[in-house]
Amino acid sequence: MNTSAPRRVLAFLRNTWRGLTSMRTALVLLFLLALAALPGALLPQWSLNRQNVETFYDNHPTWAKVLDSIGAFNVFSSVWFAAIYVLLFVSLIGCLVPRSAEYLRQLRARPVRTPRNLERMPHHAAGTVSLSPDEMSDFARRRLRRWRVAENTEQDGTRTFSAERGYLREAGNLVFHFALVGLLITVGGDQLMRYEGQVVVQADGSGFCNSGTYNYDSFDAGLTVDGTNLSPFCVRLNDFDVRYLHSGQPERFHADIEYQSGEALDNGNWKSHDLRVNNPLRTAGDRIYLTGNGYTPIFTVTFPDGTQRTKKTQWQPVDTTTMLSQGATKFDRPGMSNEQRRHNNQLAITGLFAPTASLDGKVLSSRFPALRDPMVAVDVLKGKLGLAGDTGQSIFSVDQSLIDSGELNRVARENLAVGETIRLDDGTTIRFDGVQRWANLQISHNPFQRYVLVFAIAVVIGLGASLSIKRRRIWLRIKPLADGSGHTDENASAAGGGGASVEIGGLARTDQAGYGEEFTKLTDELLGSGAEPTAGSSGTDSPGRSS
Repeated sequence: MNTSAPRRVLAFLRNTWRGLTSMRTALVLLFLLALAALPGALLPQWSLNRQNVETFYDNHPTWAKVLDSIGAFNVFSSVWFAAIYVLLFVSLIGCLVPRSAEYLRQLRARPVRTPRNLERMPHHAAGTVSLSPDEMSDFARRRLRRWRVAENTEQDGTRTFSAERGYLREAGNLVFHFALVGLLITVGGDQLMRYEGQVVVQADGSGFCNSGTYNYDSFDAGLTVDGTNLSPFCVRLNDFDVRYLHSGQPERFHADIEYQSGEALDNGNWKSHDLRVNNPLRTAGDRIYLTGNGYTPIFTVTFPDGTQRTKKTQWQPVDTTTMLSQGATKFDRPGMSNEQRRHNNQLAITGLFAPTASLDGKVLSSRFPALRDPMVAVDVLKGKLGLAGDTGQSIFSVDQSLIDSGELNRVARENLAVGETIRLDDGTTIRFDGVQRWANLQISHNPFQRYVLVFAIAVVIGLGASLSIKRRRIWLRIKPLADGSGHTDENASAAGGGGASVEIGGLARTDQAGYGEEFTKLTDELLGSGAEPTAGSSGTDSPGRSS
């Protein structure tokens, strides 16, 4: 039986796993993830702003098709972005688990024993002190109390100290990478369980309840959200006000809202809240943002049979500087028994609205965004609007194909101030009654948001620790001074006198500056005043008397 093939497969898998779980691969994947996220930041995304994507299609149709085919307009949900994301996750986990085990072994291990020849260390100093070996050992213990120290006594009475510091450097490194893994998990979980929707609410006491997706004008959700079991709350908009500077620049947006959540939904109590830009209302685990505003022209149509219909439909600003807006207010004629005839006698009032009118002949524009002299320039369209069809249509416009086919025709065009009326040939009258404000609310649900913040803070703390903490070692050898014959005076040492010879070696385990100064300060304190230099001592950044 040929066993070489399974061995080769096993070796290939083992080497692939080792390569994937190396720190170098993790760094490469992290760089690729950042690079892959660039299109999501530079290009409009379907999930965030469909209108901007459609505009990009209109301006660059060829490039748009190519970019859309590779998922550039849906980056964070694309297969290739998810593949990089998962590979980075696996690589980090496979790299961190053995590193954590190794770090735990280091924490339990004793510092490395003192080398025989300390002169070979990058940092070295030596000298004699008047203290006895016992006294010098006590002083060394006090000076190295914040170090991890291992102490040994040799047969000739020589005391050795092995001290190490900076273990938190590796801990900071591990915290950084584990926090990065946590960040990946929470961001991924947030994408699965989040939802975000926009809804336009009229500033006349109208309300909105977060009871289902049908209440939203647009709704985008994660894979696990089906539109049911949304966070229960209700909001109503009592008033909306914008304060403008003389230049027309908005100074303050203010929405006077009331809301219910939790027990208030049962007892009917409403709480007031002053909703402002970048100051969301937080309730029921969701955030409610004020993201836009505009004007709603109010029209009343009186049909020939005397039936009246008043309608308020928000119009969309086309110039945020002057709040010149466009839109379409649509009416379905009631009272006709013939369904086909009713559908062919629908009305649409389309055109422009100016909060502060400026006329150039009959061409309407706006010269200021505040509501000072409102006026509309309208086209009245009559015919089939397609309201009964299965295909949805924009509330801001009519279906252009119906105009092109002749099923919808213009029957009047006029500029109207508040209170003015248009009379059609069949006796129908259209009156411009006035204007009110509307506000766009964005509801965001991100259950992992606080955890993302925690892990982001942990990333910064871990990175700061790994960059600022230095891993270093120091060794001391304390010998009793020899008598005149060259023998160690052990009796004097035991009696607590006779002085001692001290040799110090240091090693920085990281390529960082600063340990030379620390080593010099440490040797100055250990050798102390009254120390006598030893001839022939050498090293880096050691005291001048024993360099």
